[in-house]
Amino acid sequence: MNIDIISVVPDLLISPFSHSILKRASEKGLLHVNVINLRDYTNYSRAQVDDYPFGGGAGMVIMIEPLVNAIENLQQTKRYDEVIFLTPDGETFNQKTANALSLKNNLLLICGHYKGIDQRFRDHFVTKEISIGDYVLSGGELAAAVLTDAIGRLIPGVLNDETSALSDSFQDNLLAPPVYTRPEVFRDWKVPEVLMSGNHKLIEEWRIQESLKRTEERRPDMIQD
Repeated sequence: MNIDIISVVPDLLISPFSHSILKRASEKGLLHVNVINLRDYTNYSRAQVDDYPFGGGAGMVIMIEPLVNAIENLQQTKRYDEVIFLTPDGETFNQKTANALSLKNNLLLICGHYKGIDQRFRDHFVTKEISIGDYVLSGGELAAAVLTDAIGRLIPGVLNDETSALSDSFQDNLLAPPVYTRPEVFRDWKVPEVLMSGNHKLIEEWRIQESLKRTEERRPDMIQD
């Protein structure tokens, strides 16, 4: 999979992709993340990519011209399955969307900044708009990192145990059950006996019941859905 990310501040994305699972995915050749500096595609002096909004108001807006220059240059060598704009007014990102996007080959993520991007770019180039929650960040870079991590870990071969992703919260519309590891007893706090029984059928039944219980307590909306 290839994920290209257009950003005004690309240095913000150096660390998220240089460690842990995403680093290993890159080293295995399973996931290629390319961060593009939008300022490389502007024709304005001092690498300007933003200007005041028409009609007045506070803040700055990313101009359409550098965005179009960037995407048309990238489209010369690849065809994107989705062009995604990270924005607070997009559809809320969830596991179902992550699963669907993990099946794509080429994604382009557009990081918003300031007060957003010129609406004309959204109208003519963006195919999907995504929000990671009902709050506002300084820019779309952190949201892009969230999407890339959620999508990348689902690519076959990225995780050492591919079944691990299948048991994550939200995969079956339930929260994951409690998990335990060594030691078996700590300060008189014991691991549930069923997990030590070796009876895989009972263990699976316990996990399902605990998932249902946790979901009912913490996310009853998921049970209703």
